[in-house]
Amino acid sequence: MLLLTTILATGSACALASGQPAMRTDLKEPILRDKTLVAWVKLANLEQRGGSVLTIEAPGGVFDAIVLGEVEPQKWMAGSEMFHRTQAKQAGTPREQGAPTSYIQIATVYKGKSISLFRQGTQIVEYKVEIPMTFTSDSRVFIGLRHSDAAPANRLFEGTIVDARIYSRALSSDELGKLEPGNLSDPKPLAWWDFCDGRLSDRMGVFPIATLAGDAKLTSEGLALDGKTAYLMAARDLPTDKDANATARALREKLLSDPYRPGYHFVIPEGTGMPFDPNGAIYWKGRYHIFYIFQDERGHNWGHVSSADLFHWRHHPTGLIDGMFSGNCFVNKSGVPTMCYHQVDQGNAMAIALDDDLNEWKKLPSNPITPVTKPGDKFDSLYRSWDPYGWIEDGNYYAIFGGERPAVAKSKSLEGPWSYCGDLMAKALPGVSINEDVSCADFFKLGGRRVLLCISHRLGARYYVGEWKNEQFWPEVHEQMSWNDNSFFAPESLLDRKGRRIMWSWIFDRPAFGTRTDFGWSGTMSLPRVLTMGSDKRLKMDVPKEIEALRTNPRSMQSCNYSGSLSLDGIQGNSLELELQLSSDSAPQFGIDVCVSPDGKEFTRINYDRAKKRLEIDATKSSLSEPGTIESAPFVLRKGETLKLRVFIDKSVVEVFANGRQAVMRRIYPSLKSSKGVRLFASEDKVEAKAVKAWDIAPANPY
Repeated sequence: MLLLTTILATGSACALASGQPAMRTDLKEPILRDKTLVAWVKLANLEQRGGSVLTIEAPGGVFDAIVLGEVEPQKWMAGSEMFHRTQAKQAGTPREQGAPTSYIQIATVYKGKSISLFRQGTQIVEYKVEIPMTFTSDSRVFIGLRHSDAAPANRLFEGTIVDARIYSRALSSDELGKLEPGNLSDPKPLAWWDFCDGRLSDRMGVFPIATLAGDAKLTSEGLALDGKTAYLMAARDLPTDKDANATARALREKLLSDPYRPGYHFVIPEGTGMPFDPNGAIYWKGRYHIFYIFQDERGHNWGHVSSADLFHWRHHPTGLIDGMFSGNCFVNKSGVPTMCYHQVDQGNAMAIALDDDLNEWKKLPSNPITPVTKPGDKFDSLYRSWDPYGWIEDGNYYAIFGGERPAVAKSKSLEGPWSYCGDLMAKALPGVSINEDVSCADFFKLGGRRVLLCISHRLGARYYVGEWKNEQFWPEVHEQMSWNDNSFFAPESLLDRKGRRIMWSWIFDRPAFGTRTDFGWSGTMSLPRVLTMGSDKRLKMDVPKEIEALRTNPRSMQSCNYSGSLSLDGIQGNSLELELQLSSDSAPQFGIDVCVSPDGKEFTRINYDRAKKRLEIDATKSSLSEPGTIESAPFVLRKGETLKLRVFIDKSVVEVFANGRQAVMRRIYPSLKSSKGVRLFASEDKVEAKAVKAWDIAPANPY
């Protein structure tokens, strides 16, 4: 946490050893009589009203809290149920003027019948109450939410919590002034959240169960709260059925109402995946399994889903947790599914499945598989232990070690010892450096050749076609699958029982590396793509036949000739599949516009540009409120060849497949609900629309 370390010039940003704290069992009830609530915060909005930076709540809804602006704007107060312990007249309380670039310490101190408010260690308010509250160990803590029964309006804090603590006695002004965020000192707090090392749980073990709600997330500064949906709840026990049911129902309703959340592209079931790489894809015992990276208080974990039909996915328990990064799944010599993956802070590693549902896994005690070298060795310090891909060949286990100079390692057994074979790449190809970053590697046989799917963080998804010989890859062809930017990312594939090589990729929310934080979720997969080898050693790709089971409401139009534009009045929607056959030997540009608003101000253009020899998705006019970009892929129609397009529109995702040999993708965010029209277009000359078919596509995601 770089910023926190900077703040703590004399202290440690991780004052306790990392790891999940044990629940304290030595507590004496009540745990709180006199007390101090203290937090270090950055305010994102001085006009916010009623959010709490720290709340302790007893069963039945009784609570004490540090609240901003509920009674008077820009004024801190000691919040309580029905204002029972809140100062009624706040004219003498100074208004908060804190800048969003700096943090402040704010505290409420409860001593007998006296309540005091402190800012930066200086008392700004003191008053008396008739009946102070005590709290027992069955209380809950909220960071961001005023209390559990607060009305929806003005109940959530907007800003960043750097550190939050509860002390079981009243601290003095001097004691508050000596406290530093991230640094444990005397007196010891009863409960403490410093968010160091990505941990959400109470460091002192009093409230060890932490639950994030809405779009709450950890950043390099602390716990970031959006003032709309985000907060943290901490307790000694898991949420009750009532809490869990209400939270689950609210989440479903929120996600179902999101106009940009795709319906038949697989999306993260909750929260955010940054990154959201697909990993460990395998066809096993009649089901397609995909794992994906997501983040919570345990760090990077692999979510797990399976499907019998490639579109309806069942969620599995999370069996691979704590530091899981990119990798693949293969079947080992004993016939057991095995993950080859990157273990954060350790290196490349292996884990084996313990059941056929792939719910339980064992990380090998012999990890990592990184070969041991010493100064003077041939391969010492040449390679990174990064983004591996494991497989079996000629009785050996092999693993690609990714990075700027990718390597190959091998072993006779999973447990090792592992040794380097040398560089993965036997030679360079024109136009791409031999040291171009190879990450998220996927290496397989296809059509008598070897294919290396991968990404570079600069170029996005790409692939090589070549040969594997003498324990090296000899590339012959290199092609990209993302051109304007790297928003088509982290390809992962499997081989199914029909012999099909099927690939998915993570597609970014915007054409940039970032999340749509306003909507509380992030993580979308591409449609599955069936890969085949073309005679030119380029990949051909199309959507698997299984998608046809999602087709509803079929429409079609008779063949016709058109120029300029032609609205397809009977076809509209934002969850569609379109099949088109368009023919012209002379029109410089032609194609189809989708998500067209009635006034024509919003539309997304799918265009074949004859002069540029490109297939494009132009999203520059997709939205009146959010800028878009153009994705442009190399594509040439042969003399007399018909342009055959398959276009898939899924709320904010558009994927286009052309003649089975090129595919492009863009995210779009129309601002108008009415942007659902479809029209053909052509420039300068007539185009023959030989066939136009359309189907609504039923959503496959549960929400």
